Formats: sequence, structure tokens, C-alpha cells
Amino acid sequence: MKASNTLWKSRLQEDIAPALARELDIFANEVALKKQGKIDDKVFAETRLRRGAYGQRYDNGQRHDGVQTRKLEFPTNNSKGPGTMWDAPGMQRIKIPLGGLNARQLEVIAECAEEYSDAIAHVTTRQDFQLHFVNIEDTPTLMRRLASVGITTREACGNTVRNVTACPIAGVCRTQTFDVTPYAKALTYYLLGHPDTQNFGRKFKIAFSGCRDEACALIRLHDLGCIAVVREDGTRGFEFYVGGGLGTVPQYAKLLSDFVPEEELFPLSQAICRVFARLGEKKNRNTARLKFVITKLGIDEFRRLVYEERAILDPDPRWTDWIEEARKVEELPLRNAEFLQIKTGAAADPGFQGWYDTNVYGQRQAGYATVTVTLPLGDITSDQLRSLADIARKYTRETLRTTVEQNIVIRWISEADLPAVYAELKKAGLGLSGAGTITDVVSCPGTDTCKLGISASRGLAGELRTRLSERWFELDESVRGLHIKISGCFNSCGQHHICDLGFYGMSRVKNGYAVPHFQVVLGGQWSENAGSYGLAIGAIPSKRIPEVVDRMTTRFVAERQGGESFQSFIKRIGKAECKKMLDDLTVVPPHDVDSSFYQDWGDAREYTVGDLGEGECAGEVVSPTEFALTACEREAFEAQLKLESGQVEAAGAQAYESMLHGALALVRFKEPGFPEERDAVLSKFRELFYDTQIFWDPFTGGKFAHYYFSAHEALGSRFDSEKAHMLIEEAQLFIEACHTCYAALLEQNKPSMVKV
Repeated sequence: MKASNTLWKSRLQEDIAPALARELDIFANEVALKKQGKIDDKVFAETRLRRGAYGQRYDNGQRHDGVQTRKLEFPTNNSKGPGTMWDAPGMQRIKIPLGGLNARQLEVIAECAEEYSDAIAHVTTRQDFQLHFVNIEDTPTLMRRLASVGITTREACGNTVRNVTACPIAGVCRTQTFDVTPYAKALTYYLLGHPDTQNFGRKFKIAFSGCRDEACALIRLHDLGCIAVVREDGTRGFEFYVGGGLGTVPQYAKLLSDFVPEEELFPLSQAICRVFARLGEKKNRNTARLKFVITKLGIDEFRRLVYEERAILDPDPRWTDWIEEARKVEELPLRNAEFLQIKTGAAADPGFQGWYDTNVYGQRQAGYATVTVTLPLGDITSDQLRSLADIARKYTRETLRTTVEQNIVIRWISEADLPAVYAELKKAGLGLSGAGTITDVVSCPGTDTCKLGISASRGLAGELRTRLSERWFELDESVRGLHIKISGCFNSCGQHHICDLGFYGMSRVKNGYAVPHFQVVLGGQWSENAGSYGLAIGAIPSKRIPEVVDRMTTRFVAERQGGESFQSFIKRIGKAECKKMLDDLTVVPPHDVDSSFYQDWGDAREYTVGDLGEGECAGEVVSPTEFALTACEREAFEAQLKLESGQVEAAGAQAYESMLHGALALVRFKEPGFPEERDAVLSKFRELFYDTQIFWDPFTGGKFAHYYFSAHEALGSRFDSEKAHMLIEEAQLFIEACHTCYAALLEQNKPSMVKV
């Protein structure tokens, strides 16, 4: 029986704080009114997003990986339109501050996954949980059940402060400056629902790290990032970074202050939020993140405005009281510390040693360890959640956290208990080794469920994980420690910019068909809190990405110098050589020779826009437009090489030229022979493609056209390396949009197009 009956509700209400219960009642009423058509679609979209309820891609009750979901029932008297979720189930995001969980919370998530979803919970790269294929009418009850065990979905999505993340081993880390847990937790609840965080034009992300040099919480890609610092006199505080972000064009966070005392954490964060709310873009979502405010103002002016705002804030006792309260909550072990004799554990199970080597972290507290539970693709079943809850109760005081690598850690395990813990995890199907290694591939949902997905990131991630795991004992130690991250589109939800081997999805038209591809991103850095961002070097057919990984890692092992890192190796041999290594992999065989290239990983259906006509010639005649767009890719890559060699001004100019020629290629598709004159090309492109919205898509609008327009307006400006890097990234995305636009033009002209 569904949990939405009156008895269930009354029982749940007893365990929910009155204010939160009232909020959930309001949302339930909004859902009912929306069903009656009494709330505008856009208004309802914002209210549900602020409670973590997303729309998602859906296809006749099936996932895109072919897994059948439970039978779902839909309302019959519903209104459909933009922003509605009545025509298909959606996704429910569950906010888990710092990733911290207890056993009962795991069990309730398991119950909700089983009753309202497909019995699978998904851990995200922001330490949240997500449930897919959830009916919008079930969400109020689902939220009540979560609230009864202290979990909220409030502001898990929408234009709000998103889940505050932190290092999952904060407090037990051997290299931390101090434990950031109480600070991150206190700030989470201080900003949750705060009046100064309700008028943003876009999302706002916060992270805390106890170390500067490790990956920890990836501070440099956040709107607000705090790194623990202690002065010589023992005063605690934080390095404050602002304005970071990945997305389509990533930016590094800028240093706001090298030391912010702990008592200033709340008021300074509040002041930053107030400045963002006041000056952030509200109309154009594509430029509405904090990073754009800082780019426009400059970090010095932004800093001045923040401290000016801080000076006029009314004092709030919570600024210090809440931190003190959070500090009183101390994690303690359940069992006494006992050291492990490794041979004893290894003798019990031959797989123990491999698991111990990759999944066990010795805590700063002698005799205790943190265990990482590896979750392939971030997925865990309801039964596994229950088993994990039992293990946490038995061996710890339920000290669990999710991680940004889509896993779960159990903290404070007595080392002597590790063999028994491994045995119980293995029995539950949770005993996989390889945490934090090359086999632990991170992926966004991609085309499985995301409306923005272009290529099957999860399918590719699963394939790479399988292949690399099968070859684990053949892999060189230097390769085992690499990171692979995959996004289904350019938005970097899979964080492809900050790893050794990154991939993001796109499509190409080849041989008259749409073919799934991935851009190969090199030069990213996971350590030092996301120390550097990579750039794409070229698009490879999806089915050949495993060969990319094999070639890159094989050459790395063969030519590595001493203890050289993969990032240093790529920098030494250069992007041109990397691209040369992969050039032959760009070839797509004709459909009748190998049709598998025209399907995506994990999807039996054909990835196609349809055949454009049968030709009489065995070879393909490439259109002038396709030739021109390929040349644009080359120009954008050459800009990257110029940047790599220190020719910053030339790199920026080359990036602009690649955009100019992409626009010209589309203009000449419509008007052959159009002259190459900068102002004329821009004007004609705007007339033919921007004003007509041919260059638009439902999710980004004319965002990528604006990259071209802005670059044109900035002609003659000087570049530094960061601006040149950004312009190259924008040029690559503009050219990708040109490819997409060209494919749409071919589809529109399909009846008159014939291959010859």
C-alpha cells in the first residue's frame, strides 16, 4: 500500500519539525493545484526545483540502457507544457550536507527508492543522492519520509545554495590542518532558507577542505571555497576563494582573502551572497553564475563590495553560536582500536589484500581506518543500502559519508575488524576494490536520464570500468592511479575538466548518419583542489574511446621519465603529438560495414537522424560545410597549441578566427560565396541563424552564439593566459554548436539532399 494514506502522514508528522512539516504541506498543496492547472508552469517549475524535483529524459518506461523500470501510472486530467512533469516521471535529488549519513537514513532512502523509484539510489558528484523515475505526485510523501529522519530536499536544486560539500575524511585525515566538518555543517543550515539566498539568478556552490594540496573538496571549482588555515598564534580560519565553476566554460576560483577568521565565516559568506543576489544576472541564465559577476567587476572591485556589504550587516549571534554547537558533536568509535595483521585477513579471502590496498585509509587516530565502499557509476540498490546500514551499526557509530567520486565511506572501523567488514561487504555485493583508481570511473547520468545528454556517458563509463578491471593486474602502477571522468555533454557534470583523461559527449554527422562522439580532454588536474582545467583536443567516435585510453596509457608507461605525472607527461610531449596519436581513430566506417559505430554504449537503438539518401558511389563526398567546420576545429586546436607555447595573444586571435570561420561555414550553406569580411559575416550570421533561432536549442538558447558575438566585440583587446584559455573553450563550444546546427539544416533539407 502506498505511504500516502492518512495514518502514515500522521505518524510521520510526529517526527518532523513543525516548520518543515508546514513547508511540506504547502508543497503538497502546490502539487495538487498544479494538477488542477491553477499554478503557472514556470512558477511550479521553480518551486519544485527548490525542493529537488527535476524533470528527466524518459522513454516508454525504459531507461536508455534498456533496463525496465517499474510500471508507472500517470494522471489523466493533467496539463502539459514547458516545465511540467506530468507526462513522465522525474528525478528527486536528496540533499546530504557534507555527505553525512546514519544507518536509519540509509534505510529510509532504501525504502523510498524501492517504493517510488526503481530500487536504485544514485550518489552524485556533489555528495547527494538521487532517485530516478519518481512520479511528481509521490514527492510530497517521499519528502515527508525523508524529513522524519532529518533529511531535507530543500534547495537541492534551483537558484539556491546547493549542497555544501566537504572532504569525506575530514576529522580523520592525516594531513588536515583541522576538521572542517562543524564549520561546513553550521554554514549549511545557516544559509538554508536564509532571506539573503533566495534571490539568485543561478545556483551557488560551496565546499570546504582541510588540506591545500590534496583533491579533498575541489575548492577551485566552487562559487565559494574554504581551505582550513591556522596562523602561527594558533588562530583558526580559512583561505577564501570565490567565483569558480565548471559548466561549459570553466573558471578558476579567485582568492578573496588569504585568511578569514572563523568568527567571520558566516558574515562574510552572507555578504558574498548578498552581493551576488544584487549584481548577478537574472534574465540570461547562461551568464548568471557568480564567476561572471567577478569577471565583469574584477576580483579587487568584487572584494571591495563584499567587505562594504559585510560592514553594514546587523550582528547575528548565530555567527558564532552555531559553530560552537556544531563542534560539540564529536565522532567517536564504537569499538576499541586494535591493529590488523594483514596476513591474517589475506588468508581468509584472497581478494582481501587487493581491497585493502585501494579501499582502506589509515586514520590519523591510530588503530582505526576509513573504508571506501566502491559504487560503480554511483549506483547502490535498496537491499545494499540496508546491508550497509547493518554493517555501519555493527562496527561503528553509524559514521558514513558519501564522496564526490560517487562512493560511500565508513569511518572509525577498528583495523582488526577489517577482514570481517570486507566479508560482509562482499556478501552484499559491495566488496569491489579499486576505489580512487583508474577503474573508479566517474560519470554523470548522460542520455540515460538527463534531458541535456548527448552521448551515453554511463554506458561508456561502464565499458571502461569493465575493461580496465579485467586488465587490473596488467596495469602499471603509474596507470592505476589515474582518474577518468565522463560527461554526457559539455556541461561538465561529470567533471571532465579536472582529471587525467576526461571525455564529454557530442554528435557528428558521418556518412549521412548522426554518430555519437566524445571530445578528449587532457591537461586537467585532480589534486591541489582541482589545480588546473584541461582542454579538448578532438572528437573521437564513442566506440573508439576505449582505444584512446589504451593508447594514451600505453605511451605514458613507455615514455614516462622518472616519477613524472600524467599531466606533466602530456605537457612535455605536447597537445599536437597527443592529437596525432589519435587522428586515425576519428574515422567512422560506413554504416553497412560496421553499424555498431552508429549505436551508443549500452543502447541497442540506432543513434541517428536518419539516412540522407542512398548514393551510387562507394565513397562519401564531404560537403563544403563539413570541410569548413573540420577546418575550424583545426584552428581552435592550433589556438590551444599557441597557448601551450606561450603565444597568448596569438592564441586568442586564432580562437576568434575559428569562430568566425564556423559562422561563415553556416552562412555559406545558405548563401554560397558569401565574402569573408568580419562585420558582414557576423551581421549575416545574426540575421540567418540567431534572429531566426535556428542556432538555438531548448536548453541553452543562443548561448554559444553569444560567445562569438562577445569575441567579435572584444577584437583588439589584450589577453592574459586565463582569458585566452576561456576563449579557446568558448570557440570549441561554438564550433560544436555549428556542427549541431548543420546537422539540423541537413535534416530540414533532407528530401532534396542526395549523396552522390
